[in-house]
Amino acid sequence: MAQRERGFFGWTWFVIWRFLLVLLLSLLALLLTLRFVPPPTSAFMLQSPYPVSQQWVSIDKLPAHVALAVVASEDQRFPEHFGVDMAEIRNALERFDDGDGLRGASTITQQTAKNLLLWPGRSMVRKGLEAALALSLEAIWGKKRILEVYLNIAEFGKGIYGVEAASQHYFGKPASRLSRNEAARLAVLLPGPRTRDPRNLTPYLRERVAWVERQMRQLGAGYLTPILN
Repeated sequence: MAQRERGFFGWTWFVIWRFLLVLLLSLLALLLTLRFVPPPTSAFMLQSPYPVSQQWVSIDKLPAHVALAVVASEDQRFPEHFGVDMAEIRNALERFDDGDGLRGASTITQQTAKNLLLWPGRSMVRKGLEAALALSLEAIWGKKRILEVYLNIAEFGKGIYGVEAASQHYFGKPASRLSRNEAARLAVLLPGPRTRDPRNLTPYLRERVAWVERQMRQLGAGYLTPILN
């Protein structure tokens, strides 16, 4: 009986680790492919309750201030960290311990991983997967590709994904012609894209846009040049 049990558990373990190995190798192959090929969709697009509008645009065809606006608004340490901002994670865990809920601390890399491959929510399991995938993206893709994919899959409205679709929808022109102010207006949509409109900003959002523009000036036009070149 003991020998049969060892055989059963040994076979079960063999199946599990082989499955995990295949899963990891498949994920690696997918990330290597997406390093060069635009993602045809994302997990968030597939889960969207609205018709999806998205059009890929190369980051090289965008004004530098479009990327800068998003970085200034969402993750100013993006050029410095390796996918996970430990200082922000500590702050988020302290807020969680104080009963405020698990929120914040997500870098642009983590948001890219989440939007591309995971699901909405704030569970510890999803946060753990998000962090692990973020480290993988940093190692396999690099900063420029991460930022490029994020700008193309981030949600900017109900079913509106990526800066090109957002620019066309809200301003009636390609993202390559966005002004600094318009880029800042799009950037402030990201925390709540389904309830905000850059053409009709609340007083709070107008202040937020002004703050983003000040941050852009302080960071400087060349802040992202080392990772975009």
